[in-house]
Amino acid sequence: MRRALPPAALVLLLAACSSDSGTADVRVPEPGGEAAAACRALAEDLPDVVDGQERRELDEPSPYAAVWGSPGIVLRCGVETPAQLTPGSAEYDAAHADVVGVNEVSWLLEEESGAKRFTTTEREVLVEMTVPDSYAPEVNPLLDVAAPIDRHIPLSELYRQDDQDTPEDGEDPGDAYDGHEHHH
Repeated sequence: MRRALPPAALVLLLAACSSDSGTADVRVPEPGGEAAAACRALAEDLPDVVDGQERRELDEPSPYAAVWGSPGIVLRCGVETPAQLTPGSAEYDAAHADVVGVNEVSWLLEEESGAKRFTTTEREVLVEMTVPDSYAPEVNPLLDVAAPIDRHIPLSELYRQDDQDTPEDGEDPGDAYDGHEHHH
């Protein structure tokens, strides 16, 4: 038995197509509560230029999405957990997730047709950036948004506790420094 797509699904499919009018069509997430507040704070602090590309207007202005350049580098805030990191989903495979760290922000890297999709990990609210292959290396735009994400999107509780490492047995924290930088 085949069912027709409901009108809302058709609108979403059409909205995912790009427009030539100089504005950008983006599927905008609809986070609620604290996630929405974090995304709004992030939106206020996003740069006007990412990887040398000017920020563009969205067809429907939203604090939950931003676009730079053409083809568009798209940021969406408040997205769902990617299937690869969702236990119980058919694509779940956290053990083989390709995670990249950029300036204190870790991202799941997924290949898309003609683009790379990066979704933050270790954060209470997930931010996704889709970077067309024409901007290779595709991680460069992440450099421009890492600081605002780190400022406004809190680490999940599990990862916050890493920041509270305390010296053991009363040793002076200065004694632990061995001249080498350590990265997690």
